[in-house]
Order: sequence, then structure tokens, then C-alpha cells
Amino acid sequence: MLASNLSLARSIQDRLTHTRNSPKNRTFTIRIGAHCNPVAPPRPPAPVVLGLGSLMETFAVEVQRAESRALDVPLVAPFTIATSRLEGVGNVAVRVELRNGCAGWGEAPVLPSVTAEDQGTALEKAREACEALKRSPAMGLGRALGEIAAILPGHEFASVRAGVEMALIDAVANSIGTPLWKLFGGASNTLTTDITIPIVSPAEAADLALKYRKQGFQTLKLKVGKDLKADIEVLRAIRAVHPTCSFILDANEGYKSSEAILVLDKLHEMGVTPILFEQPVHRDDWAGLGHVSRIAIGKYGISVAADESCRSLDDVKTIVKGNLANVINIKLAKLGVLGALDIIEFARPHDLDLMIGGMVETRLAMGFAGHLAAGFGCFKFIDLDTPLLLAEDPVFGGYEVSGANYRFSNARGHGGFLHWDNIL
Repeated sequence: MLASNLSLARSIQDRLTHTRNSPKNRTFTIRIGAHCNPVAPPRPPAPVVLGLGSLMETFAVEVQRAESRALDVPLVAPFTIATSRLEGVGNVAVRVELRNGCAGWGEAPVLPSVTAEDQGTALEKAREACEALKRSPAMGLGRALGEIAAILPGHEFASVRAGVEMALIDAVANSIGTPLWKLFGGASNTLTTDITIPIVSPAEAADLALKYRKQGFQTLKLKVGKDLKADIEVLRAIRAVHPTCSFILDANEGYKSSEAILVLDKLHEMGVTPILFEQPVHRDDWAGLGHVSRIAIGKYGISVAADESCRSLDDVKTIVKGNLANVINIKLAKLGVLGALDIIEFARPHDLDLMIGGMVETRLAMGFAGHLAAGFGCFKFIDLDTPLLLAEDPVFGGYEVSGANYRFSNARGHGGFLHWDNIL
């Protein structure tokens, strides 16, 4: 079965055509045996669809090597949000190599205030999953991912599950010679991201805003939620040096609902209307989230995003049922890859806008998330900036960066990789 899949993959390069059956379902279609005739035949053969859903059923994987290692990278400067402070990145890298010699790479981002795992736990569970993959016989991609989900269930191990899923899917994409953005639908191969200003003094925030303005960033995501008065002063300082920027406010659960509404009132007095207010209240304060959302959208036309409050499909269903938020922030590290795909599918018919975000990760995880967002083309807000905040870039290849703009090439998979010797 594996040989036939590879044979098919090698034959598709000159037959691959873009097919967009609907805005909700963009796929790449390979028409086997069709003729280049301007007059369509009366009964054309059914197309074979090259997409992740199809590969789940048709592509057999047999893992010959799988391993994980700590991925430690310093930050340019400490990164402070309402719930934590980071001095550097302590993530876990995953590499999976199939019997055909094709390898894939993934990353489990670790942010203990948001992810359930610390780095030690993530390393232990990643090794467990890798050992299980090596012991397993050849099986369909869907079954392999199902076994990973059984070993790494729920939110408790979502970040590790995401890293292993990334590596396995990347290895399959490498096997068939397809970039991930095409595998996820092929809507686009470019993105424009915001960039984050952490909790700092007004003077430091102004310096960063001016720097990012010169680099071409038009959307600034401002971390707030620790000190209401200081947050307002930082907003004033940023507006003075970057008067045309768009704001996203991210409180990371830091406010009470009354404080969140007061921030919006103060901004209105300043003539500032954020394009998004992310996670204004504690993740379990459903009533507060709904209250802030109703005031924000009804009084000021500002959308509210659920981030920490959205850790599963069940959470999204709760949000929809209660009309508690307008936007869902999808992060692979809190949902896993397949969990994220489930939420995308559910959100589309329920009038929810989507945001793609991340924890603090390198271009491995950000590249995978970027390919997914570009391929689907359904994300209104793009927040994939954290590799720009790192002091070093350990990733070779991968997407191209020009200021706020990312471009994904036709390289196989997500195109990025590590040199293991460099991260020992």
C-alpha cells in the first residue's frame, strides 16, 4: 500500500490542479486518466483528492525512527504577560522518519501558565509516543494519529500531541512531495502577522512600537491585564509613535469583567478602537466573558476572542450556545492538530471568526501553523509572531520572512528542520 501511494504521489506533479468546490472546502484534485479536451466528457472519472482527509484513509505509514529532544532558545528580552514571565523558550522538538526515508519535524511548545505540560513532562510523554510509533506495524495515517491521541489524550497532553502530530503529518507531506499549505487546501501561500508588545513600561512600549512601525507592522498585539492604569498609559505611548496602527488587546485572563469594560470606555475616550479584545477575563468566568462580549460588540463594535477559555471542541460548543465570544483563537499547542481541524470545521457554519495563534515557539511550530492558516484561508486574525522575538533561530529552511509578511514555498512539508547536534 505504501509503495502504491508513493507511486501515485510521484505521478501527480504535472496533473495537480487547483479546485475550489466552495469557500469552505478548498482541495487539490488529481484527475487520473482525464484528457485535456475543452469539451467535458459526459461521465468523467471521479477525481482522487490529495488532501489530509484523503491521506488519513489511503496513506500507510511505517515509522523507522522517532525521537524527541529539548529545544531551548533565548528570547531577545523577557516576555511578560498577565499570568507569567519568560526568560527563554523551553520547548520539545520531535523528529519522525518513515521507512521510505522521509522525515518530518514538529515542536511541542511549553508555556506552563497555558499548556498543562512543563518541559520535563513534555519530554517524557514525547519519548513515550515516539517509542510507540517505532513499535507499531505499518498502518493508515488516520489510525496512527488515533493511537497518538490515545497515548496523549485531552488538554493535559495537547502540546506534546501537537508536536508529534506535526512531525507525522510533515513526514507524510514530504513523502508525497507536497507543501503543507497545499495539503491544507491551497487557498494562499502568504500571511501577514501582527507582532506582540509584552507588558513593559510606557517608554519601552513606545520604543518597540516605533521599531515595529519601521519594519512594516501595522497591527500591534498589546499584552495587558496586570495594572489597569499602566495599561492605559502604555496605549497612549504607543499611539503617540504609531498613530495609524491597529490594536489587539490581550489580557490573558487578567481582568475582571468590570475592569475590561472600563478599559474599553477609556480607549473610547482616547479615540482608540481595538480590532480585537482577547481573553479579557479568567478562562472559567463564562458569565464575565459573555458580559464583556455583549458590551464590546454592542456598544463599541469590538470583537472579543476566547483563547484560554477555548481548550476543546466542547468549549467552543459552550461559547456558541451562550453567544459568549465572537472569535475563537486556535492554537495547536492547546488543541493538537486534529483538534484544531475539528474546531475549524465546527466554527465555520456557526458565524464565528477565527484567529490563529501560538505560544512561544520557533519557526518549526509556527511554520506548521502558518501553513495551516494559509492553506485554509479562513482566519481573520493572524498572530504568528513569536519566532521574531527569539534571540536565535535554530530552524533551517522553512518559510521566508519579510517584516510582517510570511511566504510559504513549494518545498515539501513545512520545509523547516533542525540539526540535532546543534540542540544537544
